[in-house]
Amino acid sequence: MNIKKIPKVPLIIIAALLLWVKTYIVYKTSFDIKIENTIQEIILFMNPLSFLLFIFGIGLLMKKDKSRTRYIIITSFILSFILYGNVVFYRFFDDFLTLPVLFQTSNFSDLGSSASAIIGWKDLFYFADVIVLIALIKFMPAWFSLENYSRASRRAYFLVATALVFFNLGLSESERPQLLTRTFDREMLVKNIGTYNYHIYDVFLQSKSSAQRAMADGSELAGIDNYIRASYNKPDDEMFGIGKDKNLIMVSMESLQNFVINEKVNGEEITPFLNDFIGESYYFDNFYHQTQQGKTSDSEFLLDNSLYPLNRGAVFFTHSGNQFDSMTESLNENGYYTTAMHANNKSFWNRDIMYDSLGYERFYSLPDYQVTDENSVNWGMKDTPFFEQSVEHMKEMPKPFSTKMITLTNHYPFTLDEEDKLIDPYTSKDGTVNRYFQTVRYMDEALKNFITGLKESGLYEDSIIVMYGDHYGISENHNTAMSQYLGKEVTPLVSTQLQRVPLIIHVPGKEGKTISKVSGQIDLKPTILHLMGIDTKKDIQFGGDLFSEQHEDFAILRDGRFITKDYVYAGEKCWDKNTEEETDMKFCKPYQERATEELQYSDKIIYGDLLRFYEETEYRDEDQQ
Repeated sequence: MNIKKIPKVPLIIIAALLLWVKTYIVYKTSFDIKIENTIQEIILFMNPLSFLLFIFGIGLLMKKDKSRTRYIIITSFILSFILYGNVVFYRFFDDFLTLPVLFQTSNFSDLGSSASAIIGWKDLFYFADVIVLIALIKFMPAWFSLENYSRASRRAYFLVATALVFFNLGLSESERPQLLTRTFDREMLVKNIGTYNYHIYDVFLQSKSSAQRAMADGSELAGIDNYIRASYNKPDDEMFGIGKDKNLIMVSMESLQNFVINEKVNGEEITPFLNDFIGESYYFDNFYHQTQQGKTSDSEFLLDNSLYPLNRGAVFFTHSGNQFDSMTESLNENGYYTTAMHANNKSFWNRDIMYDSLGYERFYSLPDYQVTDENSVNWGMKDTPFFEQSVEHMKEMPKPFSTKMITLTNHYPFTLDEEDKLIDPYTSKDGTVNRYFQTVRYMDEALKNFITGLKESGLYEDSIIVMYGDHYGISENHNTAMSQYLGKEVTPLVSTQLQRVPLIIHVPGKEGKTISKVSGQIDLKPTILHLMGIDTKKDIQFGGDLFSEQHEDFAILRDGRFITKDYVYAGEKCWDKNTEEETDMKFCKPYQERATEELQYSDKIIYGDLLRFYEETEYRDEDQQ
């Protein structure tokens, strides 16, 4: 009786298939990749395979079974680790890893509480294929083989892999033309070329950006300067210089989004103090954060430079050695004692280096505060003792001073000590969203105490106070709970509107007023400097004075979305803000090219370190004459 010989399956094929299937499962369960049609689903399904066949195929070139086996196991583990790293990063930032982010190793030691909240034992699944491969090698079932391919088989193998690469790219390009020029849209890249190919492309982009500085020269500033001059906002005569010789106190409100202002949870006000403070201040309710992977450091960069942050990594890390024309330097030149205050390690987000580049005279960091276990929670010192000790520092500062304060308590994963929980949590199935309202309420109370402290110290009436949200607190990973709270579906339009953060500017002696101009953090520098009586007409900046009648209702988000008075461009669609429905792209089309151009101009300045040439350029000299 003839028994058919059981065909043996090589280790390389098993490794590629297991990782392929696992990657697709991760796409569908761990990332929120939006699929609009069958072609996109096919692309998503097949895009890991071509890369995996190539990378594992290198093992075919190894003659020894032992070397080939070791290579496949190590490669499987490394790729699984890369995939898992993206999953963990995505859980927190709703984004994919980039090479510059991996260089930010000095931040990792401070991420303990956040990491523990998003990593669990179930994550062993992300390494299940490696475990299976090791088991197969150990037990060697009859259908399994460690044998090498013949030369003809290897040739056929790489022919199939190459064909898959071109098929994938061709299909992706037909579905999304000019795909590789859309580097700001990482989801689009991962959806079309896959996680692993995306990281290879990211390495290429990093190399390209490094070369840009070496190749740059001052001639590139001409077009940028002309663009900026054409959009300069003439200051409002009444508001210009209203804060001259007064102190400037800027408060970065951690993770505070605008949807909590004047709202309630469980029948209780979420921000009772800010609701009242807004009544005696200028409040901008259509103000957007424009941060990307650098989060709080990106908001600091926007504040000081009126340039957009980079789409990859954080400028505070990648370009801290650049020449900047910062708000802080302008304040220095006009007699202000410039400081930053943050009760954290001075090296976090590379602040100690970057603050020097921006011109800060003093950085009050961890050693300048009395930090104990009792007055700390989550990421560090609680906001209330931070404000209390900071006011004491302000009393000793030379006048007039400028200070930037960075709060901490309202930070993911939004945990509090019991005595600091002033309202009950929200009641959804999402613990992150539930706790968020409590930490926002705590920060609101801390701000109330801060203002009281300023009044008692005599600083309040002689200070311009600027409070702004630095970035979102609730990412799109929590849309289900947010939909429950808002009482409507979180569409791309709603998601974009949720990127609004509060901007509150208190001017002593001025009555409160709500200003609904569409605006963003890019506008902070010119607005603040004009209030302090410092003109910015000669500055390279992309923002405009929010008190100027010339300020346009237009805000560009770093990921390519933009907002006008009536429309929102998001999810590659145009949305009507009044109806909250999708509308004809013709209404957004006129702004698309401008949004892309402005982001590209800003990137050129940073990547090329172009401001080092600015003092030498003839058009600046002409401006000064």
